[in-house]
Amino acid sequence: MRHVVVMVTSSYPRFPGDVVGTFMEPIARGVAARGHDVHVVAPWHPAVTRQPVEGGVHFHFYRYAPPGLPHTFGYAGALKADVRFRASALIATPLAVAAGIRAARRVSREAGATIVHGHWVVPGGFMAQLGAGSHVPLVVSLHGSDVYVAERHALIGRAARRVFAAASWVTACSADLRDRAIGLGAVPDRSEVLPYGVDTARFAPDAAARPTLRRRLALADDTPIVLTAGRLVRKKGFEYLIDAMTRVRASHPHARLVIAGGGDLEQELRSRATDAGVGSVVHLLGSVAQSEMPTLLAAADVLAVPSVRDDAGNVDGLPNVVMESLASGTPLVATPAGGIGAVVDDGRTGFLVPERDTAALADTLVRVLSDPALRARVGLAARQEVCARYTWERFAERLEAIFDIAVERHANRTTAEGPA
Repeated sequence: MRHVVVMVTSSYPRFPGDVVGTFMEPIARGVAARGHDVHVVAPWHPAVTRQPVEGGVHFHFYRYAPPGLPHTFGYAGALKADVRFRASALIATPLAVAAGIRAARRVSREAGATIVHGHWVVPGGFMAQLGAGSHVPLVVSLHGSDVYVAERHALIGRAARRVFAAASWVTACSADLRDRAIGLGAVPDRSEVLPYGVDTARFAPDAAARPTLRRRLALADDTPIVLTAGRLVRKKGFEYLIDAMTRVRASHPHARLVIAGGGDLEQELRSRATDAGVGSVVHLLGSVAQSEMPTLLAAADVLAVPSVRDDAGNVDGLPNVVMESLASGTPLVATPAGGIGAVVDDGRTGFLVPERDTAALADTLVRVLSDPALRARVGLAARQEVCARYTWERFAERLEAIFDIAVERHANRTTAEGPA
């Protein structure tokens, strides 16, 4: 069944290599590659350089602020350190949501939508549902912060419940996220866990990457590198990794920690590294373009993902870098937070340690750094697993099937309810 899909989102890579909403592009392009018409409705931002059509995906960026006022809605900018709303976002959100609903309605009508696909139950799902109305099937995909916000704000929670009641199908990138969505009103037999995919051609082992990164950092070619990546926010747990480096350095005195990503906690993390006595061996690279990530991952000896459920209760769904590390054949040491534990077979395709356990994290990193044969074995098993189960092509294939299910369910519901 061929579909005309209108994807409503508050985030999408604004230009090639953008680090914001990176998973949205392979989702949209993957569906388009299967022969469907895909239209992305997203807020305008000064950094947007997209052409009207790229990779089979049609873009519709809407403006919502009067001339002279900033566009601060979406693109991972609403939450400070991912735990509380910024004042500018609170001001912009009502304007942006109203404009998004109008844009979703217009694009759905003009394109002849057969499916409307809301990303993040709020705001994307809410805008999609009100924009398309009851005559077009609604699919909602959950990515993490949306459910967290809905759990903690009554008005947003009511909006989420309305969306879940209307949705023909709901996907979540982790079982934790699906369970919490069910607590907010998602229907169990109309929801499923759908982990993200990964581009196994871009993210792959590359022996040439190792000296490239070390030259960039003015390090010797044999310097052990622990890499981590992500926005500098609480739920990433980077402070525990910095603390673990004191113990790692006792066994591997030349080891370095490289942190790729920017965010609100940068100065705090720098100060923590200095206070822990490892300031000179912790490299904060700042925001790194997606085009650089394959080289960074292939160059590292080990990737650490110390994600936690933070003190406010927020937790990652499934960090992109987890799947990218597995595809790169780079040994992964992570916590099971969010959806990580579901895609990592502890001891075979990676290593899992308890959240906030600095000693366990350090000891596992030391074990991996000390055993090249172990790194090679685990890295190979991880890549084989990802190539077999977690490509973006497989993701798009399942999403296509979900669209078919949604159309059938919507038709059955409409028939059962009868004319208004």
